Amino acid sequence: MRRRLFAAVLYVVLALCALAVLYPILYTFSTSLMTPGEASEYPPHVVPHHLYLRNFVDVFHLVPIGAFIGNTFLVSIVVMLGQLVTSSLAAYAFARMNFMGKNLLFALFMATMMIPWEVTMIPNYLTVRGWGWLDSYPGLIVPFLAASFGTFLLRQFFLQLSAELFEAARMDGCGHVRFFLSHVLPLSRPALGTLAVYSFLQMWNAYLWPLLITNTDKMRTVQIGIAMLQHQETTAWNLVFAGIALVLLPSLLMLALGLKQLVRGMTVGALKG
Repeated sequence: MRRRLFAAVLYVVLALCALAVLYPILYTFSTSLMTPGEASEYPPHVVPHHLYLRNFVDVFHLVPIGAFIGNTFLVSIVVMLGQLVTSSLAAYAFARMNFMGKNLLFALFMATMMIPWEVTMIPNYLTVRGWGWLDSYPGLIVPFLAASFGTFLLRQFFLQLSAELFEAARMDGCGHVRFFLSHVLPLSRPALGTLAVYSFLQMWNAYLWPLLITNTDKMRTVQIGIAMLQHQETTAWNLVFAGIALVLLPSLLMLALGLKQLVRGMTVGALKG
């Protein structure tokens, strides 16, 4: 009886926590379908009386949100692929190869995780400006092609792979490159999926760096577009929330597709140091 009571209380608490997490998302989509009058009423409505789809049309007229979404999608995909390549190669070297100063180099590599992005933002900006990459795709992409977190995550996962598998492959004449491509990568799909989702969402939600280096609507990203929309229509919250809903859809889709791999990769990769 006590176990059932405890389980019931636990389920209620978890349900309340889930509702607290989902409510902002549900409210965003609900408000995006309201008329200007409904969105500004107090107390606010949770469910719109009528579905007002014109909000999404008006958002595209106010700001070039379509171009912003395209820019962000391109940048996020390229950074995601770049981090998968660079992080997996570096992680394999730290996990399976022996070379002088490996532990020291890995410690220095991991130390960069403790440095806030804001500390390196100005040096990165000066570098990008010196190379003539302001207001360009290389300026948005190149500074994020390598990530210490991705290397750490994949290294922890690679250490879980059986050492006997590597030894058997070497006895069969399999070198590092072939072993990496034919054995390590196929077995590391959970960790690779985790890193893919993480890096994609990180770039999709980036605001400060694109704001700093982009000057024209041709190169701006969706987070800047939402800020522009909020600045132009400070009272039309239905339009602001419609823009947010458009930005949320790709993030939610990416998270839904990679949720299983995300959970598996984060749990398995944390088992061994």
